[in-house]
Amino acid sequence: MPRRPDNLETLHFSLELLKRIPRQRKIDSRNLQLQLKEAGYDRDMRTIQRQLESLCQHFDIECDDTSRPYGYRWKEASQGFSLPGLTEQESLLMMLAEKNLRNQLPVSLMKAMQGFFDQARRNLAHGSSSNSAKRAREWISKVRVVGTTLPMIPPKVIPDVFEQVSQALYNNCWLDIVYVNAQNKRTSAKVMPLGLAQQGVRMFMPCRFEGFDDTRNLAMHRIQVAKCSTRSFQRPADFDLQTYDDNGRFAFGHGEQIEIHLWVKDELAVILKESPLGNNQIITPSKDQQGGFEIKATLIDSALLMWWIRSQGKNVQVLWPAELISNI
Repeated sequence: MPRRPDNLETLHFSLELLKRIPRQRKIDSRNLQLQLKEAGYDRDMRTIQRQLESLCQHFDIECDDTSRPYGYRWKEASQGFSLPGLTEQESLLMMLAEKNLRNQLPVSLMKAMQGFFDQARRNLAHGSSSNSAKRAREWISKVRVVGTTLPMIPPKVIPDVFEQVSQALYNNCWLDIVYVNAQNKRTSAKVMPLGLAQQGVRMFMPCRFEGFDDTRNLAMHRIQVAKCSTRSFQRPADFDLQTYDDNGRFAFGHGEQIEIHLWVKDELAVILKESPLGNNQIITPSKDQQGGFEIKATLIDSALLMWWIRSQGKNVQVLWPAELISNI
């Protein structure tokens, strides 16, 4: 027979429920159960429903019982509930985290944090008159991450696909997918998700197909169906996402290094002095009559390197190696 929870434990459980009930939208008991489980409160549905019924009687919480599962939210005139309260600085941090880390955190964690995100928005709402809230609110419009390439609209990733991939990646579980490649070939497969990488506006999932030991990158927006299985796997000891990236695998390379010798115009040389191509880059004035500078560096041989050289046009000329000259 399960142990009857003590009063203190019931209080903690009630506070966790209250923190997760939103103001502007409704949340059902199923989503609350998932969020509470992530927070360490594993309760059956009936227990959660009974507690919600009790909270509705003592707090300004409305229950939409027109359809099942019931939806819960704070009443329009209510001030809601927050304990402990977030400071303006903490609210600013939460809002920036929600904006910039949405695709880098497990969906379950984002859902569990939704109550804090809602509270942060309320704290920095335009109705907040304190100077610190005003400065924190203004900061959001003062900072921005900008790209170095032509702005493009991100391809759409199916929300349920992202949630299932995130769940499988977080729990080290096999993933059943339906994938459509760039040639419109449709494939059903079981894959071992090993990571997520944001490259510009696109997101990729490095993974291994069942029965194979090579790692491949799948574009998230091309996954049409994904289902996290209950079968777990042992994460490969020979895979490290940082090393995988350092070897140029997201730059369409195979980890092979190449020594390059370039001639660049003065304007590009200034940029490469400030932001070198690599740690071992050597830049010297060119002895040629046309002026400019010569660059020597050892880089990962990849399609991204070739695209960068081509994008520079007449600002750069490959002097060596011969195979790179012929490819350009």
